[in-house]
Amino acid sequence: MRSWKRAVICILTVLSGMLGSCASGSVPVKTIKIGVTIYRKDDTFIQSVDTYLESEVKKKEAESGKKIVLNIADSQSSQAVQDDQVDRFLSKNYSVICVNMVDRTVASTIINKAKKANIPVVFFNREPVEEDVRMWNKVYYVGADAAQSGTIQGKIIDNVFHENPDLIDRNKDGKIQYVMLEGEQGHQDALLRTEYSIKYLIESGIQVEKLANDTANWQRAQATAKMTQWIKQYGDRIEVVFSNNDDMALGAIDAIQGSSLKRAPVVVGVDGTQPGLEAVKDSSMLGTVYNDAKKQADAIMDLSYALACGQKIPETVELKNQHYVYIPYQMITKQNLKDYE
Repeated sequence: MRSWKRAVICILTVLSGMLGSCASGSVPVKTIKIGVTIYRKDDTFIQSVDTYLESEVKKKEAESGKKIVLNIADSQSSQAVQDDQVDRFLSKNYSVICVNMVDRTVASTIINKAKKANIPVVFFNREPVEEDVRMWNKVYYVGADAAQSGTIQGKIIDNVFHENPDLIDRNKDGKIQYVMLEGEQGHQDALLRTEYSIKYLIESGIQVEKLANDTANWQRAQATAKMTQWIKQYGDRIEVVFSNNDDMALGAIDAIQGSSLKRAPVVVGVDGTQPGLEAVKDSSMLGTVYNDAKKQADAIMDLSYALACGQKIPETVELKNQHYVYIPYQMITKQNLKDYE
């Protein structure tokens, strides 16, 4: 009888140790390895996400008592390089792979490889097509609703147009002449921000006239070059500069400040990066749309940890349609800037 009791106690002790590896209901995991591949390391917003991820790893290690290895790799805007990075993570049996796609249209290749290896995938910031995300129940996306960011840009301009029309409508023709700096060709965020910023103004009853639009690939230097060309071509006719992100907005501001324009056009961006906030503070940017890098990093880490441990997705992660986590955007102008500094 005593030997039987001792055997039961031993079994229960072993099971308890296994269940305690990550938390209740999880699989035994001593070390969690998270592989992250980003499209370009010099993107200001992605740098913020990476920084918050590194911070979250330390926090999660302290909470769980488990070792978490975070490996962040730069794809240098090359899908081939990113594919190699994913292959390396898979070959080394990482617990989870987090992917900031270079080319969102080829996510299915990564998903098929990960599914074969039974390694979950968390895409972030650059949203794959929906058909790909739904290929497997261990595929997730963390980001934000790009249409919302475009709508908020439109609201920023609409608010000022109605409160102080002379600030926007410089030539007093009753319409807004604008140029549009787009992120990159085919990128969903770029397409939706471009569409919905103007759509909001039109639906608000404001007449608009597009003078020019072009891609600057999210980059400040490219935006400066593009804006310099437009200033030479259109001069003071440009009343508003819409930019799909803050980096390009800052590039446009660089061109404006280096020009001989009599009155600078108003500029709006997206992301709420630190340089972007500083531009709002010094009034060189009218406003921006806050893309919450910290909350996105929190969601990426919470998802990755749960998937690595075989746990249910925590309630702190609000899933939509079983695969998506969308963090809301927020409007930033000089009036509420202190809330984000």
